Amino acid sequence: MSEPLWLVVPAAGRGRRMGADRPKQYLDLAGRPLMVHTLARLHAAFPGARLVLCLDVADADFDPAWVPFAHWRRVAGGAERVDSVANALAAIVDTASDDELVLVHDVARPCVTVDDLRRLHERLADDPVGGLLAAPVADTMKRDDGTGRVAATESRDGLWHALTPQGFRYGLLRRALAAARTRGVVVTDEASAVEALGLAPCLVAGRRDNLKITHPEDLALAERILAAQRAEAPSAGNPTAKETP
Repeated sequence: MSEPLWLVVPAAGRGRRMGADRPKQYLDLAGRPLMVHTLARLHAAFPGARLVLCLDVADADFDPAWVPFAHWRRVAGGAERVDSVANALAAIVDTASDDELVLVHDVARPCVTVDDLRRLHERLADDPVGGLLAAPVADTMKRDDGTGRVAATESRDGLWHALTPQGFRYGLLRRALAAARTRGVVVTDEASAVEALGLAPCLVAGRRDNLKITHPEDLALAERILAAQRAEAPSAGNPTAKETP
């Protein structure tokens, strides 16, 4: 990489929808904790990046040996994802420059491919705003009426599923999150905070198998995705967690 790159991975969530006895980032996926797979993919794409890992202050499940990066730090996670990201940015205020790129990636997306990661990074290298991996909506979209019945069928033209990573320059992202907090804007992802400033992040088409593990059945699906990716041509460059220390 020609310029410094920061990776922010929020991993302070409790994953209550999984109904498990531990946060989802520590659940078993193909024989290793889910987090290990995610960090392995990021490291394979960006081995020289600097990682900021956001963990709950009371987290007793984390093992530093799972982190393959030479330069990384742990910071306290917040009550919400946006709070964790804000904490990460504040922790590197004396190190990061305003024009350095920050990629924020969900710890619960272990199937992101190395090719998608590198393509996003290349696309954002000269973009004045930043952007995110995303996938065009393929399904028919229904809006409910509040009682569990269909109120309308919405056009899917121009609709995209927002994925991660999402990447923005350090100074812009920090300003966007601070402005959203001051104005009471609900931030569902980094792009929404940047949009609230009147800017338009770019959409970089990514693979649909960049699954976010949210529900119990997603673990089995993710394991099948990882197996299918391993069976692809070696040029896909998608390591498994078993290839990391």
